[in-house]
Amino acid sequence: MPVVDVDPDELRKLTGHDEKSDEELKDDLFNLGLEYEGETEEGFMQLEFAPDRLDRLSVEGVARSLRYQYGDDRGLYVPNTNDPDWTFHVEESVPDGRPYVTGAVVRDVNLTEDALDSLIQLQEKLHATMGRKRAKAAIGIHDLTMVKGQSYDDDEGGPSITYKGIDPEGDSFVPLESDAEMTPTEVLASHETGKKYADLLDGFEQYPAIYDQLGLFSFPPVINGKRTEVEPESRDLLIELTGTDQWTIDHICNIICYALSARGGTIEEVDIEYASAAAADDNYGQTLVRPDFEVRTKSLSHDRIETVLGIDLDRSTVLDLFERAGLSASVDESVDAKETIYEVEIPPNRVDVLHPMDLIDDLGRAYGFNELEPHYPDVGTVGGRHERTRLEDATRASLVGLGFEDLLNFHMISGEANYDRLNIEPGTDIVGAGEPVEITGPYSEDYTQLRSWVLPSLLMVLENNTHRAYPQELAEIGLAAEVDETENTNVAEWRSVGAVVARHDATYEDAKARLAALCEDFDVDLETPATEHPSFIPGRVADVVIDGETVGVIGEIHPQVLVDHDLELPVAAFELRLDALSE
Repeated sequence: MPVVDVDPDELRKLTGHDEKSDEELKDDLFNLGLEYEGETEEGFMQLEFAPDRLDRLSVEGVARSLRYQYGDDRGLYVPNTNDPDWTFHVEESVPDGRPYVTGAVVRDVNLTEDALDSLIQLQEKLHATMGRKRAKAAIGIHDLTMVKGQSYDDDEGGPSITYKGIDPEGDSFVPLESDAEMTPTEVLASHETGKKYADLLDGFEQYPAIYDQLGLFSFPPVINGKRTEVEPESRDLLIELTGTDQWTIDHICNIICYALSARGGTIEEVDIEYASAAAADDNYGQTLVRPDFEVRTKSLSHDRIETVLGIDLDRSTVLDLFERAGLSASVDESVDAKETIYEVEIPPNRVDVLHPMDLIDDLGRAYGFNELEPHYPDVGTVGGRHERTRLEDATRASLVGLGFEDLLNFHMISGEANYDRLNIEPGTDIVGAGEPVEITGPYSEDYTQLRSWVLPSLLMVLENNTHRAYPQELAEIGLAAEVDETENTNVAEWRSVGAVVARHDATYEDAKARLAALCEDFDVDLETPATEHPSFIPGRVADVVIDGETVGVIGEIHPQVLVDHDLELPVAAFELRLDALSE
């Protein structure tokens, strides 16, 4: 999940609560669902965010939520907008792989050094999350005074910019962090930022580019031009976003506009004109006015609120809680009087509200989850541990007793981490190479599928812990899955046991001794016949055979795998299915 650096002094300033100590702020932030992870060398709080609340990826967004929590702000807030002056023209030549654009003009921003740092961090966090590392959306923020608006045709006198496709060796410009003019091809080949994002334009015959009257000033999704660089003295900003779908870039634009509104900025609309209806998104049309601050509504019954939260509430209390959560609600009088239905208005920067349950979560936080009293559910059964859970607990206790540190990693992973970096080809019959269970519409490129085995997650932990002391002996019992058309769901799931030993003299024998002890604890017969596996060193790898059935693999990790994970010490590992240990 994203971690955002927040200056506590800026937070106090933006909330208007200078009296709040750091500890009080941490408690208040925790009640919002933001976990304190430490602090930077500059004394900034490092806060871990749930990936759904993208409106809080800046100090301005956090401060807005705190003001609602403190009762200083209430109800729905939508920034006022001025009528459009600027026009964004989209030409037919725009590459099909990045056809959409949106944006806004923001005037009179109080852009201090701290505010600019917050804006840059918000931009990069939105790139990494909703923008999927710029593959789905890229943000450009420019000093408006340095953009020379051109008249697009003889009949139109207003300022405009043009989004179009250009030849890779075409016009040149001076990119950020450079003093030399470069063509787009040169940027991708020699500029550090260009090299980082060059793969996003693989296969493009025309590159996306944004022009004003003076020429090329933005090369999305890679880098902006130096001419329009934003400085702390900048007061008027031009925001442009390009991407693969209109909905995503429009909502990212809303989040940025809300943050700049908190800095005193006045939002000014822009006209978006696509060259043809075929070039525009079918859901929006050829001509748009952005930013799109349309307020969405959802219906929610009073009975469902009480059932989920487990408390009795009257109408006035529910309406008050909605306002304290930054929402607005009214009772729908058109429905049967026997049932109370609320029509809830959702601000345009809340991209996370997809279901009525999201609204109940907001109500619960406004009420205070710590204020809820636990009680037994009104059901006729008593819960108990599942046999699988008992087996997990026993296995975990055995692994800890053998010296392993118990871990719990995400079940989702990327294809690169799951297969490529382990030297295995998906769909083969070796351990960990099952057909991947892909996530439809993944939120991040880091989590595109369910992992097919546990070992990649353990190696990623080792990779992130190279600054820690050795030896490192880690184990995890977790979910693994692969496509299996014989299952009703077309997906086979199981619990897998994985363990790694990382130290200067780690060998196959170290892993084998631990595995043998684990099997002895569960009174199962272990055999380890030699095998081949591309993740392990040839001649130092074996199948894990328990009670005559092959259930896993054990060995010394291949040097290429170690290099790909930046590991400089040998690693021995084993993995097997948890149910193989059951009697």
